[in-house]
Amino acid sequence: MADYYEVLGVSKEASPEEIKKAYRKKALQFHPDKNPDDSNAEKRFKEVAEAYEVLGDAKKKEMYDRYGADAFQPGMGGGGGHPGMGGFSSMEDALRTFMGAFGGGGGESIFDSFFGGGGGGQESRAQQGASKKATINISFEEAAKGVEKEIALTNYITCHKCHGLGAASQKGIKQCPRCGGAGQVYQSRGFFSMSSACPQCQGEGQVVTDPCKECSGQGRIREKRKVKVRIPAGVDTGMRLRMAGHGDAGINGGPSGDLYVVVQVAAHDVFERQGDDIILELPMGFAEAALGCKKEIPTLFGTCRLTIPEGTQHGKVVRVKSEGFPNVHGQGKGDLLVRMIVETPTNLTGKQKELLQQFGDLENENNHPRKKSFFDKIKSFF
Repeated sequence: MADYYEVLGVSKEASPEEIKKAYRKKALQFHPDKNPDDSNAEKRFKEVAEAYEVLGDAKKKEMYDRYGADAFQPGMGGGGGHPGMGGFSSMEDALRTFMGAFGGGGGESIFDSFFGGGGGGQESRAQQGASKKATINISFEEAAKGVEKEIALTNYITCHKCHGLGAASQKGIKQCPRCGGAGQVYQSRGFFSMSSACPQCQGEGQVVTDPCKECSGQGRIREKRKVKVRIPAGVDTGMRLRMAGHGDAGINGGPSGDLYVVVQVAAHDVFERQGDDIILELPMGFAEAALGCKKEIPTLFGTCRLTIPEGTQHGKVVRVKSEGFPNVHGQGKGDLLVRMIVETPTNLTGKQKELLQQFGDLENENNHPRKKSFFDKIKSFF
């Protein structure tokens, strides 16, 4: 094994700054990217990185000065943490040292940003299942009262046979031979090494050698199932209900996705919704509006008796408290708004026309205050 001081070209009395400066010079000199035609460049690059890994650390340097390279052999107790004395196992180790020396002490974080920080552990491989979306149609009355509906879904669920493992047994899962379980492969780009997901294991770090026959190694199977959806009272068209965990099953132990149910409320033949209020248009005759009357009107939950006052005008709105939609958040109820639609009589008989003419002859300005006010305003136009 070469003497580390000779490799870096420094004396035993060299200061830490001199050792670091010598290493930087040698590392740049022998970096493989600067010596593409030199087959020994990578070897020399690893050697200087190995030498600096020891001499650049005060404790390791002290042991090396006392015992030489033997200090880092098994059984000596001092160098168990060093990655493979006698030659780095990969360019990754050498580049870690290189980036640490050129990063001013911040090489570890820089290294992690380029190398993915840790590989393909079980937690990093776990993926949440996809969320699903479904639309459910309900009637106006069901939206007012709340209802439970059942919908059919086709989802990925965890395989019953392998319980999501993807393999026939635990022995059927092996470490990926290409990336060594890291889930990442590396390529040199100038002075840096860039990582990407391993193409053999798709970044999982493991490969299935004996796949489960039920799910073909996927750990999930597609299955049709029915889900009950509880729709609260007061929902409106476009509202979305979230059902946690009812989406596709997760991958590699990841959580299931969610189910989002979009509500569509059918229109009603009589009522129109406006927020939590509902509107009812109530047609009435000319005489009923003039004389006043009582009407039995429908509500969402039954009927109620409404008193129409004398002289009710077309378009007047009467509010019936708490006969509207319940608030979906439980904050009370809306109202029933009854809009009066006064109809002008049509298809009159001769007798009706005669009576109306007599009535018209008896009318005066006090019977039509809005009419009088209007003509007073437009006198200046004539």
